Amino acid sequence: MAPRCSWMWRLPRCPLLGRNLSTTRRLGAGRSLSSKSPTPQICVVGSGPAGFYTAQHLLKHHSEAIVDIYEKLPVPFGLVRFGVAPDHPEVKNVINTFTQTARSERCNFLGNVTVGRDVTVEELQRAYHAIVLSYGAEDKKELGIPGEKLPGVYSARDFVGWYNGLPDNRYLSPDLSSETAVILGQGNVALDIARMLLSPLELLEKTDVAQPALEALSQSRVKKVWLVGRRGPLQVAFTIKELREMINLPGTRPIYDPSDFQGLGDILKDLPRPRKRLTELLVKSALEEPGEKEAVRRAQCTREWGLRFFRSPIAVLPSEDGKRASGVRLSVTRLEGSGESAVSVPTGETEDMPCGLIFSSIGYRSVPISPGVPFLPRQGIIPNSMGRVLGAPAGLYCSGWVKRGPTGVITTTMTDSFDTAQSLLEDLKSGALNLSNSRPGASAIRELLLLRGVDPVSFSDWEKIDAVETAQGLKVGKPREKILNTEEMLQLVSR
Repeated sequence: MAPRCSWMWRLPRCPLLGRNLSTTRRLGAGRSLSSKSPTPQICVVGSGPAGFYTAQHLLKHHSEAIVDIYEKLPVPFGLVRFGVAPDHPEVKNVINTFTQTARSERCNFLGNVTVGRDVTVEELQRAYHAIVLSYGAEDKKELGIPGEKLPGVYSARDFVGWYNGLPDNRYLSPDLSSETAVILGQGNVALDIARMLLSPLELLEKTDVAQPALEALSQSRVKKVWLVGRRGPLQVAFTIKELREMINLPGTRPIYDPSDFQGLGDILKDLPRPRKRLTELLVKSALEEPGEKEAVRRAQCTREWGLRFFRSPIAVLPSEDGKRASGVRLSVTRLEGSGESAVSVPTGETEDMPCGLIFSSIGYRSVPISPGVPFLPRQGIIPNSMGRVLGAPAGLYCSGWVKRGPTGVITTTMTDSFDTAQSLLEDLKSGALNLSNSRPGASAIRELLLLRGVDPVSFSDWEKIDAVETAQGLKVGKPREKILNTEEMLQLVSR
């Protein structure tokens, strides 16, 4: 390889010699030399939906900006790849749009780069005019109760990562030998887990579920799944689409306590439309007698799932030998207030629920990325106003879950990310962002990474990985067979 030249923070003095021969042209290195206004150099940290939607909006609405996307894994797309359930391929179609963004002449993907370890935020600030932090919520919330570390207790985040092929979770090896599983939480992720545990194997075999997970699920003895929530039917966090899928899951029937739904029909008219439709479906499923065809179907089912309301976990119960979980102790709760703002309070009663498999699905959590970036640990977000980071110099922004918390669906993230990108564009137009000096962008960061022994993965490198995964999947009738080891990914792109 030809020697790389040194760089200064002001101007890129030499062509970039990297793996992708078109990179020099894509970076626009030199356009700023002949222009009165230097080319805006922008970087986005995180290649999930928030990162790609932010980049998409910036590239669409600014004809000169260069946008570089940094990702700690060698592969892009974040939760679209590692969070969306394997049996929801239609949700993953957004990858096609993200791919078009990444192939733009003014966009660069730099995978296998961990911001905060391989390169600091402060170094990025010296190389770019603006930085958008879109690194999501990569940690999990703890239950904070006795026994939660016992074998048989798993976080929803780890389990989802395991069946979706996230390299960090490939060794999870959950014990699925219990007939009853309890999921603590009543959101979409909780329903995803329940559906994965109860789905007929022939449905999962056609998805991109990780092969070790498929093999383990084929041996699973789980026949009943309870989803436990501390509040009531009017506060469940899942969506109507997910609920309808669960109600109609082949080979599985729902079980309800009709008393949980008494009187809800009287208040339906006063509910906001999305909550009204969801509650109508819950009430209909719980209180109305199923039709003859559905009744026959349910009678033939060998698996079941149910919703348990007004219960909050206070301890995981150990087995007699103390070596694993054998159940969960629940505090019976009641509500104070109404609607979305209702708060659960303990009544003093408790209830034990026997089970050998427990999932904590109480949410994800963002973590600080740098001591120099303001962070609110209690809320788990970066303080911001319309995406502009508060308490930080101009030029620092955030989008996605690290901006608003781990809530909403992909379309929520799209709107949120467009808002952040628009704030950045407004600051470019108003002069709030200083463009008086050129910034070297990715060329400077690549030099730093080279000195530190870090070899970034380009988007064309990812496409090599994608081609191998797709070819391997085709052999077994799956959309792809995910590579679970980052070292194997890097070996593919170094050939």
